[in-house]
Amino acid sequence: MLSNSHPMATPEVLNEFYHDLEGFSLAPLWNVQEEALVPEPTSKAAPYIWRWKDLEPRALRAGELIGTADAERRVLMLLNPSIKDRIATTNSLFSGLQIVMPGEAARAHRHTPSALRFIINSDGGYTTVNGDRIPMEPGDLILTPNWTWHDHSNESGDPIIWLDGLDIPLVHLLEAVFFEPYPEDVQPVTVPIDSSTTKYGVGTLRPAWEDTSTESYSPLMRYPWEQTWAALQRLAPEVDGSPFDGVMMEYTNPNTGGPVMPTIACHVQMLRPGESTKAHRHTNGTIYHVVQGEGHSVVHGQKMDWGPKDVFCVPGWTYHEHVNASSAEPAVLFSFTDTPVLKSLSLLREQAHPQDHQ
Repeated sequence: MLSNSHPMATPEVLNEFYHDLEGFSLAPLWNVQEEALVPEPTSKAAPYIWRWKDLEPRALRAGELIGTADAERRVLMLLNPSIKDRIATTNSLFSGLQIVMPGEAARAHRHTPSALRFIINSDGGYTTVNGDRIPMEPGDLILTPNWTWHDHSNESGDPIIWLDGLDIPLVHLLEAVFFEPYPEDVQPVTVPIDSSTTKYGVGTLRPAWEDTSTESYSPLMRYPWEQTWAALQRLAPEVDGSPFDGVMMEYTNPNTGGPVMPTIACHVQMLRPGESTKAHRHTNGTIYHVVQGEGHSVVHGQKMDWGPKDVFCVPGWTYHEHVNASSAEPAVLFSFTDTPVLKSLSLLREQAHPQDHQ
């Protein structure tokens, strides 16, 4: 029979031993094992919602007060109130609201964090990614993957606003952040306008002469809302959809069929009139943007009413369910997650709520 204690291990002797360990940058795992190896995760992030009625006036005010010479990017960060001292919306993802005023150009740069833009308000804006000038229309998803040159310009008479999504918290954790400004404020356009859409926008066809074996992200930089909305409308009457997410579709890499970027997956989902989903949870955290419609989500037992252009986050391993409040109109949510990272590490898990609802 094994002994559970040692006769020499008096409290005084143990304290002296632990103090001695500190001098060698050592510590006993057995004192913190229950903290390190928990039965299941509890996210440090909290469910939270940012309402458009609060976001828009402050974004416009930032446009009045801060010029492009004063800010590399004019972005209002959506910071999770439960995560301190980190730039984070969920544990591994960041989101912000970016505004470019009429006649402005946000100067060109590149960085190792991957980024997406979901366009909210735009009538004449564009992003240039590695020499490809890409139009920005409301509802479009635009990618600026890891280490691609990108700048943004507004040639319209109204402010352009979009939702940013980046993997900054994850890349910071990995200590792999690099940043480089472009030699000029705006990079030259070196290929036909929106060339990635011309090459890859069909979805089921791609240029056979291009070597895509080394690319880890989607070569398609723009996913137009017109196509996305048409796909949702075609599919919704024909399928039951997911009991947890309604009619959900993933934006995919046309070369692989996988996620658009190695660290971020993007989805769009329709909740049909009156539709109510069942509750589930998964290890990936999610940031949602309400494209259209009104309803609510129940996240960790907390009801969050939402409407057009609101943004809310669901931390990992947190039960959530969605309800479309309208009996006549569909509700549409855009979302992005860190699913590809968890899946590649065999850490992606999902669990339905035992009572279906919270």
